Amino acid sequence: MREFAMSHAFRLAAPVVRFTSYDSASPVLGRIGPLETRIARSRLEVRAAQALRYRVFYQEMRAKASPLQRVRRLDSDQFDRLCDHLLVIDTSLPGTVTEQIVGTYRLLRQEMLPAGASFYTAQEFDISTLVARHPDKRFLELGRSCVLKDYRSKRTVELLWQGIWSYVLNHRIDVLFGCASFSGTDPRALELPLSFLRENARPPQEWQVTALPARRVPLGEGGSCADARRALAAMPPLLKGYLRLGGHVGDGAVVDMQFGTTDVLIVLPVANISERYVSHYGSDAGRFAA
Repeated sequence: MREFAMSHAFRLAAPVVRFTSYDSASPVLGRIGPLETRIARSRLEVRAAQALRYRVFYQEMRAKASPLQRVRRLDSDQFDRLCDHLLVIDTSLPGTVTEQIVGTYRLLRQEMLPAGASFYTAQEFDISTLVARHPDKRFLELGRSCVLKDYRSKRTVELLWQGIWSYVLNHRIDVLFGCASFSGTDPRALELPLSFLRENARPPQEWQVTALPARRVPLGEGGSCADARRALAAMPPLLKGYLRLGGHVGDGAVVDMQFGTTDVLIVLPVANISERYVSHYGSDAGRFAA
């Protein structure tokens, strides 16, 4: 189950002409015991994150790799060079830092996109109209979230969110968005949780986003969600986490045959994040600060 994955492979609307510039002194954003989180400091660290993604998405979760991916054993695309890569590092492991990376999240700020290019989620959802409705807002796309199986614990997730919250504050982000995935490609088998999302997580009009017409499947077949408890139990932890933070779910879902998933779009205005979670991580992202 792709619990810790949000999005997949996308094409650019225009050629990529810029690359991430790495800060070799990028600070540690949080620490719990031997685990710490920070932004990748080098191309080697990004490559290690890509190898981790391949291990989780293609070897564990059985996504369909291209011949090139099978040879390189990397999950990579053209967007990697535009993004900042948030890492979780277990400093107690032997070897170099690249051998200690146990989790990663890919962060794409709106201003990092070249002229004429779209967010990668635009392959599945109509992101452009959302952005156009809010020209005064700063958008951050979250994607490629994954954690090694042995590290899928509350403290690892808390560290990832510590890093994201620090990043949001540092870059004055107003809106977070990205895909969350259900395992399976038959929306009928997901009728209960999809119906729950349709009834309980739809956004107000200003934050509405629709799946692309050619790919859209409904959030449930229109029937009422008969068992909210079972519906929530059937949802990936990542999705439930976004809902608890105050996230909305866009209109429609998209089936991704390559990854064997059914994807929904999460939109999370930073202003929606409840005071409970702001207090938990600190209004200055200081709770787990190094």
